[in-house]
Amino acid sequence: MRTTMRASMRLALLGTSLALVATATGATAAQAEDGGSGNITIDKVVVNGGKPVVVGTTNVVSAKVSVTASDDSGIARTTYISADGPNPNFAQIWYDDGEITCVEVSATTSTCTGTLTFDPQASTGFVDNKAAATWNLATLVSAHDFDYIHRDAATTFKVQRYSKLTVNATPEPVKKGKTITVTGKLSRANWEDNKYHGYINQPVKLQFRKKGSSTYTTVKTIKSNSTGGLRTTVTASVDGYFRYSFAGTSTTPAVNATGDFVDVQ
Repeated sequence: MRTTMRASMRLALLGTSLALVATATGATAAQAEDGGSGNITIDKVVVNGGKPVVVGTTNVVSAKVSVTASDDSGIARTTYISADGPNPNFAQIWYDDGEITCVEVSATTSTCTGTLTFDPQASTGFVDNKAAATWNLATLVSAHDFDYIHRDAATTFKVQRYSKLTVNATPEPVKKGKTITVTGKLSRANWEDNKYHGYINQPVKLQFRKKGSSTYTTVKTIKSNSTGGLRTTVTASVDGYFRYSFAGTSTTPAVNATGDFVDVQ
């Protein structure tokens, strides 16, 4: 059986919460704002396939949410899904798309899916960089016998600032034994001015892939400077590709630069 519910309004979600206690899956959370016989449970909640939601400076990003719940009478609907951010002082603009679809897994269990959307250029509210953090996913599920369960933190998920990484190896071509200078820049989205700024003082690996090979190996690790810039030197030996590689942080995803080929003569 498939049921669909359309909300009457988009949710402009503030970073406040009801301070409910929940586990990562929401299956054994403290009972709060629940009703009926208490047999209803939220069994599993997944946001964006379990991956962080990565947001840049222009594009609207959507994240699918699935809520699996059970009750002895069967699940009637999921009334809402919403995201609750870490900063109560600014409107961090997440909203649901207004449509949640529930599909029966069995007579007692259903999985309901919806979408959350992050707009870094929202016309209302203000999104600051503190939104790159761990968020709570709130939901309310109802059963056919009128049991219902609400969790303000049915699960958590990360929101991250999109990252960019460049590389340029010169001169090209170069004689064997001569010095190659490898420059680049590590930057990430800034949601306060919708531009990319250098990510400073971050460890970045310089890697090399020999022509004909598919594997990069690390040559050395350097740190980005006060503008996110990268610069180091190596000795030319064989033809191949240089790239910079950033492992990521809690607020910023990992990123690899596209390899730059150097012809060694």
